[in-house]
Amino acid sequence: MPLENPVLTAIRERRSIRRYSADSVSREEIEAILEAGRWAPSGLNHQAWRFLVLRPDDPRRDALAGLTKYAHILEGAKALVCVFLDRSGMYHPMKDHQGAGACLQNMLLAAHSLGLGAVWIGEIVNQEPRVTEALGLNPADLELQAVVALGRPDQKGSADRKPLAQLLLEDIP
Repeated sequence: MPLENPVLTAIRERRSIRRYSADSVSREEIEAILEAGRWAPSGLNHQAWRFLVLRPDDPRRDALAGLTKYAHILEGAKALVCVFLDRSGMYHPMKDHQGAGACLQNMLLAAHSLGLGAVWIGEIVNQEPRVTEALGLNPADLELQAVVALGRPDQKGSADRKPLAQLLLEDIP
């Protein structure tokens, strides 16, 4: 039986949610999610991540949706959080990308803890320079990491995981 505590439970229960109800997401909820991202670990504490929040009435959302095969998810979300790395704040590509991943995971767990649904859209990075330009940002300054779609869940998520034994390179001593 796994150890039980609120953090481990949240990690096991969080799911990628791709469909959202018509109910809005408050500014306070978005700020709480961004704060969770802000507190992620980063190499040398550089915190090179930068956020751009888009609400449903922002015309840039249409341009963004046109750059991914997951347009329907972006269009249905009540908020989008675009996560970038500030190129001038980066000091080591692998460590900075790992930090961005930790930032994204913190935000997903925060959304779950607030009763919101969220999904990390990574496929959109295939269009990274076009996304940055469509948002009116300079691609020389910022490197897109992902877009997080947020809303009140209108679905149950599902996820299967491989048994831990299949992931271990050696038995735990």
